[in-house]
Amino acid sequence: MLRTEAAPVAPRTGDAPAREATAATGRRQGRTPAEPGRAPFARDPFLDNAKYLAVLLVAAGHAWEPLREGSRGVTALYTLVYAFHMPVFALISGHLSRHFEATPSQLARLLTGVAIPYIAFETAYTLFTRWSSDDPDRPITLLDPLYLTWYLAALFIWRLTAPAWRAVRRPVPWALAIAALATLTPSLGDDLDLQRVLQFLPYFVLGLTLDERSDAQPHGGLPRVVAAPLLMAALACADWMAPHLDYAWLFHNDSAAGLGAPAWTGPWTTLATFACSLTLAACFLACVPRHRTWFTPLGAGTLHAYLLHGFVARTAEHEGWNGGVWLRHPTGAATLTLLAAALTTALCTPPVRHLCQAVLEKPLRRTLTQLTGR
Repeated sequence: MLRTEAAPVAPRTGDAPAREATAATGRRQGRTPAEPGRAPFARDPFLDNAKYLAVLLVAAGHAWEPLREGSRGVTALYTLVYAFHMPVFALISGHLSRHFEATPSQLARLLTGVAIPYIAFETAYTLFTRWSSDDPDRPITLLDPLYLTWYLAALFIWRLTAPAWRAVRRPVPWALAIAALATLTPSLGDDLDLQRVLQFLPYFVLGLTLDERSDAQPHGGLPRVVAAPLLMAALACADWMAPHLDYAWLFHNDSAAGLGAPAWTGPWTTLATFACSLTLAACFLACVPRHRTWFTPLGAGTLHAYLLHGFVARTAEHEGWNGGVWLRHPTGAATLTLLAAALTTALCTPPVRHLCQAVLEKPLRRTLTQLTGR
């Protein structure tokens, strides 16, 4: 999903057997196109396109946050995006974890590709928060994910459990049951943001069940001519429900009691949001181009774009950049959205990715290599 990847390898006619052999070797080793530092055995432009477009929605959602108050239209857009953009990421992450078998080499890559970025960015965000908030003494801890780093913690846990989920018959209902129970458990606390880990789990598990050799694929079989109108209808519905809908349920970061609702509503809301989010995710993925486009290579840089744009969003909040009256007008909101998209696109480019790896990740990676010998 949000993993760093090498540039896509364009297929050439005449070497299909070699590509298939390479892909087979990659599958046996549990390597996916999203694992960092590895030559991809077969990049799927559809997945790269989906990741890039989804991370644009993440940045847009954060740009819209300060504009929600007093704007029904922005609130509707915000609600619609939050209903499916993180489920899309979890779904793709599960799809890319189908061949994870917890071999030593795979575990080493999990540490270098997920754990090390988590440590680096959790530390960086903590130091940044000391400057940008009223908490100058906030301790650096790896047990309480800060801001955007929760997804790396979730991905680490999800992928470790992937072999167990593949061994379960009908794993999605079991994952839904766990997510529903999480909404009944306020005592989960903030450790590793377990509420989000468990409540987004069904999407990851569903991704594990999707097979590129069958009709059950991430993009599904929904025609684009149907998907686009459904998204427009969902936006209209979100606008109609904006004054009455508590979109905090879509964050999946609290129990029913924590949201001020009766406990019994938690499981029912879990099922309702899963059905709604899955439908919207299918519509979004059906609209994603399946062929190579100009932005396909940018799908390899979504990890760092996802993590880095948060520093800009937090700086804008601290400095009051988003407090201008002009931003409350449609042209202002549209301008801010375009700026967020342009920034995120720039952060997906290879120079940014390589610089980030050199400054934050490579020192920790060398230390891990020395400790493990891998």
